[in-house]
Amino acid sequence: MSNNGPYSTSNGCPVFNPYASQMIGTPGPLLLQDTHLIDLIAHFDRERIPERVVHAKGAGAFGEFVVTDDVTDLTCADFLSTVGKKTKTFTRFSTVGGESGSADTARDPRGFATKFYTDEGIIDWVYNNTPVFFIRNPSKFPLFIHTQKRNPQTHLKDADMFWDYLVQNPEAIHQLMILFSDRGTPDGVRFMNGYSGHTYKWVKKDGSFNYVQIHMITDQGIKNLNNEEALKLAGENPDHSQQDLFESIQKGEYPSWTCYVQVMTPEQAEKLDFSIFDLTKVWSHKDFPLRRFGKLTLNKNPDNYFADVEQAAFSPSNTVPGWESSADPVLQSRLFSYPDTHRHRLGANFYQIPVNKCPVMHNPFMRDGPMCVDGNSGSEPNYPSSFKPLNYSKGPALAGVSDHEKWVGTATAFHWSATDAEFKQATALWNVFGKTGQQDALVHNVVAHASNIKSAELKKAVVDMFGKVSPELGKRLGAEL
Repeated sequence: MSNNGPYSTSNGCPVFNPYASQMIGTPGPLLLQDTHLIDLIAHFDRERIPERVVHAKGAGAFGEFVVTDDVTDLTCADFLSTVGKKTKTFTRFSTVGGESGSADTARDPRGFATKFYTDEGIIDWVYNNTPVFFIRNPSKFPLFIHTQKRNPQTHLKDADMFWDYLVQNPEAIHQLMILFSDRGTPDGVRFMNGYSGHTYKWVKKDGSFNYVQIHMITDQGIKNLNNEEALKLAGENPDHSQQDLFESIQKGEYPSWTCYVQVMTPEQAEKLDFSIFDLTKVWSHKDFPLRRFGKLTLNKNPDNYFADVEQAAFSPSNTVPGWESSADPVLQSRLFSYPDTHRHRLGANFYQIPVNKCPVMHNPFMRDGPMCVDGNSGSEPNYPSSFKPLNYSKGPALAGVSDHEKWVGTATAFHWSATDAEFKQATALWNVFGKTGQQDALVHNVVAHASNIKSAELKKAVVDMFGKVSPELGKRLGAEL
């Protein structure tokens, strides 16, 4: 918050010349008593917080979500309870693998995370701009991310490391088909969709539920860059997407997304030829059509980037009654990982930062810790006290009571192994590319990246992997590589 009072030290003592330093003689040795100088230097040395390990480069904006269609037959979530109901939001877009100073146009999935400040607490949609991902085994995530970043010896991006991981883990092929089409380089975040990717559960008051996936379809239309346009912008304006978002909102051209849900019953889920907990697969739109339920509009730029965008902390574990996580193992892993990284990056009381603050939080058991600035629950007991009883909410019955989610078994070291079935949906996407003019773009973009591979054996393995998607695709890549 800005302050028009006199410039001062951190304790409020007026400073009459912010450029001056106390010293003996002119010039001479500095004095340790110069609190203003010590203030500046000591804080300057500490003004950077740890960069996000993934999703480091980002832009964000405030907005609102409006319910457009009745979905009360599917969920008891209060923020979806009435057509026309509005909820304040904050959205952060990001690239995944690059550092904070990397280019917005890098070939990379985009994060699409939205925080909803609802009357029942905060729910975060921590989504991407692709409906699938590279992995379905959570143990692979840190290993995969290592290969997409920098070589530990040279500290350079390494095409051999990048592709070596991917040919060993062919369940990533569906995401690769999307990433190396022109969808891998969207022309700004306003022109891309958002997808939950994971399967979630929408729960009714009686505890019954359906599985759902969320699609956020851009109202601006899809707009992508080809490989050469993306590379050119990376050199000319690496902050192209961030600038485009800020300036469009500043001009009153508010970007929006229409939100849809795919719905699947537990009985339908058991009849599929793949697991609905597999993050590398999509649901058929024919069998599970999109059903509209809301619109997200971004209409206010942050006043301070660090305060809002850099300190924003999203987690799929932030949810509300009527909306639950599924047994998707990658999602289950994220429920821990996201709050854990916030505690490391921002501190144990990260939820007290204004952009993360829940408008209705009342939890006197979470007390103390560094940077506690919310009154620390005053004199309330820090345990369930009989002297000052708490009000306990009465939400929906516990979900997962159906036979479909009665989990029984022994602990096992399960690894979701890849099979030739991984290529089925990727082949279908290749055929779609034939109708949308993206087959040539895919070949061109893969060749542009994979031509940097030093190992001839690895180049052949890349060709063989794509050849399982389509013999024609493998032949074309082999010829060009």
